[in-house]
Amino acid sequence: MMPLTLATVGEENIIRKIGGKPEVRQHLENLGFVAGSAVTLVNAIGGNLIVKVKESRIAVSKEMAQKIMV
Repeated sequence: MMPLTLATVGEENIIRKIGGKPEVRQHLENLGFVAGSAVTLVNAIGGNLIVKVKESRIAVSKEMAQKIMV
């Protein structure tokens, strides 16, 4: 298990766990980051990540991505 920030660009990963405070976890779940779903790292720009989750592309900060374990 590793944080999403260490994932390889273009590789599909399965979300194993979401960490952080309850309100942070809820926010990520609302965006579609739930355990068991697939996530693909599209690009990493200036520390921020562009990820594809559930057919949507979402930008997340490096701090948020550190809480998503794949």
